[in-house]
Amino acid sequence: MNDSVYVGNAGKDAALDRGWLLGHFKGHDDPRHSEDVEIKWGVHPPGDERAQWVEGEERTALLVLIDGRFRVELPGRSVLLAERGDYVVWGRGVDHSWYAEEESVVLTVRWPSVAGYRVPQ
Repeated sequence: MNDSVYVGNAGKDAALDRGWLLGHFKGHDDPRHSEDVEIKWGVHPPGDERAQWVEGEERTALLVLIDGRFRVELPGRSVLLAERGDYVVWGRGVDHSWYAEEESVVLTVRWPSVAGYRVPQ
């Protein structure tokens, strides 16, 4: 077995780490550890929302709708992702929040991978 290979299931693995599959928060000996990028498989029940806005964003993000209806709130703008494959990208310095209008699955890619944005449970 090659220790630099990991095979998993996004739905199962995401449930173990608040949706996150890859990023700085994985162990250094884990092939999913990265200081460059973070990837999240987010499964959100209807009405789920981020507990607080991300402020002082230092990363660029891409959020892709896999299934459902998902709203991303940006300063002065609300973006509705309603069709499979709809996506939004925002850059450094753009604060954000989100709300699941229906049960939704979204894939989020953020870069670089930096600590400091976790909302307390």
